[in-house]
Amino acid sequence: MRRVSRMVGPVNAMMQSSANRQRRDVDAAFDKLVRQAEEASGGTAEGDEAFLEEYRFLIREAAAVPSMSGVGWLGTTSDLRGRMTNRFRVRRLLAEHPEIAQEPIEAPIIVTGLPRTATTLAHKILARHEGNRAPLMWELQATDRADMDEADRKRRIKVAKQSAAFGHKFSPALPQIHAMEPESPEECVFALPHGRNWLVCSRMPGYRRWLEQRDFLPDFMYYKRVLQVLQSGGPRKRWVLKSPYHLEHLETLLKVFPDAKIMWTHRDPNTVMGSWCSLMETGVALCNRTYDPHDIGRDWLEMLSEMIRVGRDSRSKLARDRVVDVSYHQLTANPYEEMPGVFAKLGMEWKGADEDNLRAAMERPWMKRGHEYSLGHYGLDPDQIDRAFGDYARMVHNMR
Repeated sequence: MRRVSRMVGPVNAMMQSSANRQRRDVDAAFDKLVRQAEEASGGTAEGDEAFLEEYRFLIREAAAVPSMSGVGWLGTTSDLRGRMTNRFRVRRLLAEHPEIAQEPIEAPIIVTGLPRTATTLAHKILARHEGNRAPLMWELQATDRADMDEADRKRRIKVAKQSAAFGHKFSPALPQIHAMEPESPEECVFALPHGRNWLVCSRMPGYRRWLEQRDFLPDFMYYKRVLQVLQSGGPRKRWVLKSPYHLEHLETLLKVFPDAKIMWTHRDPNTVMGSWCSLMETGVALCNRTYDPHDIGRDWLEMLSEMIRVGRDSRSKLARDRVVDVSYHQLTANPYEEMPGVFAKLGMEWKGADEDNLRAAMERPWMKRGHEYSLGHYGLDPDQIDRAFGDYARMVHNMR
């Protein structure tokens, strides 16, 4: 499986000098990104100083990655600029329309679980149920009111499609492993300011330590504002949210969305680790001139097992009916039997349209990924994974 296109080498060589120059004067590069974001959003950075200092810290950590390629640096700075643009736009809209902050976000469904555990399938089916909706990829990148100008909507969708096509062109393996679809339901990480998603392409130990000490309440409060903006000016529906990283923030999420229901998918962590590391290697290969696959295995074994530990600890404090457990094996082996039961537990009626949606989803290319991977390539073995996850693998096996 070819992880990066042959054009990546020449493009990196062409961009490396400029990337290195920006990294040497990273504060000036960041200040320029802020100015660009203000201009693009029609908003202002004024009043958001704490947020900006956190992003200044993040870009400094990225600039210090010794193996960062030109493509990797461009991806990082473009992502930062895009997120700041969106944040300044959201803040501007809230200032112009203060009633948006009163929009109720009622009983959202939060889909979570280790990555590669069919959360994408569950998310799409739940989101298409009558009365539900999920944030689309382009909406998380370019948030605006539901009654926004139609020309602006089309332009932002076009930009999102171009960005996704860029990623697929540079990484031929990406569509097989995790295709980017701008007009489909997408993970919350595209709007949340911080998280482990910033570590998928580069090793930033300082940022990782910072995350582990961070209070994420401001991030999720901001995310609620994003949903309120998207909902304003349109029909109110039940939000279906998704991210594997929500596992370690369940208590914070329930502070922000106190009536939320959680759907947690479970799969053997040995299978998860191989599949996830393969996806991570695709990003790392694109954004770094050199890398060690064993670093990918070691880092993500630590992070994913910690996510499970924290998530299970939080789960022990919740009422049983707040969490709906779903076996990956049962869901993928018997989806037409499993999903109606999941719907019932989430307080929804399974209808003919939902079965049609499931059938269509099962036929989509992202259900037939077929990429190859091995634990040994990442310096991992089943015993090592079992030790890291403790009795979680046994719990998953008992659900089958």
